[in-house]
Amino acid sequence: MSGIERVGVVGCGLMGAGIAEVSARGGYDVVVVESDDARARAGHDRLEASLKRAEAKGKIDSAAEVMGRIRVVTDLSELADRDLVVEAIVEDEDAKTALFRELDAIVTSPDAILASNTSSIPIMKLAVVTQRPTHVTGIHFFNPVPVLSLVEIVPSLLTDGDTKDRARSFVTSLGKEPIDCQDRAGFVVNALLIPFILSAIRMFESGFATAEDIDRGLVLGAAHPQGPLALADLIGLDTTKAVAESLYEEFKEQLYAPPPLLARMVEAGLLGRKTGRGFYTYDK
Repeated sequence: MSGIERVGVVGCGLMGAGIAEVSARGGYDVVVVESDDARARAGHDRLEASLKRAEAKGKIDSAAEVMGRIRVVTDLSELADRDLVVEAIVEDEDAKTALFRELDAIVTSPDAILASNTSSIPIMKLAVVTQRPTHVTGIHFFNPVPVLSLVEIVPSLLTDGDTKDRARSFVTSLGKEPIDCQDRAGFVVNALLIPFILSAIRMFESGFATAEDIDRGLVLGAAHPQGPLALADLIGLDTTKAVAESLYEEFKEQLYAPPPLLARMVEAGLLGRKTGRGFYTYDK
C-alpha cells in the first residue's frame, strides 16, 4: 500500500486540475494551491465543469461528491499535512526549484513524497534543493489527465525504493498505467515525441507542406489520432518549446533545437488552444 491518504497539488491549470480530479475520483482528500484568488476561482470552475461532464457521461455517480473532496486555496502552508504533493506549475527550472525548497520546509511528515509533473526537467535538479532527496520523484501525467492512462514514474539516483513503490501504488490506485523511466530530460515519451513535433514544424516552416496536409498525412497515413501540429497546439507551444530547450540543453543534439518559427509564435503569444491561436485557430 502507498500509505497515501492526503494529496496536494500545486497549480490548477489543465494539468494540475486533471491531477486533482483523478486523485479525488480515486477517493483521496485533495488540496490544490494556486497563486492568487483569480486563478483559484478559474481552477475551481475548471474542476467543476470537468466533473459535471464526467457525470453526464456516466463516468462518475456524483460530481458534487467528488468535488467535496477537493479544496482550492492560495496558501502553500495548507499543504503541511499532505502525504504526497505533486507540483504542476510552469515548465521552468528556476520556478520549480524555488517551489521545492518551499515545499520541503512546509510539508511536515518526513515520509511525505514531493513529486513533480515535469515533462522534461531532470528530477535530480529538484531533489538536491531539498533536505529529503530520497523522497522526491517524478510522477508525470499526460494531458488530458482524466482520459489518458499513462503515467511516467521517474526516480532520481537518490530516490529510495520505498518512495518509488509508493508512487507506483498511488498511480495504479487511480486506474492509471505506470511505466518506469530513467531520470534524463524528456524521459520516454517526450524524448520521442518532441523531435517528431519539431520536425513537423520545420516542414511547415520551410513551406514543404501546409499544416493541414502534414496533419492529415499522419492521421490518414499512419493512423495517428491527431497530427503533430494539432498536438503541439494541444500541448501548448510554450510548453513544447520549453521541453525542446530542456532536451537540447541535456543532449546538445540538433533534432531537439526549437525551430525559429516556434520561438516567434511563443513570443507573439500564439500558444495554441489555450490562447485560441497556434498552428490553427480555436474558439476560446
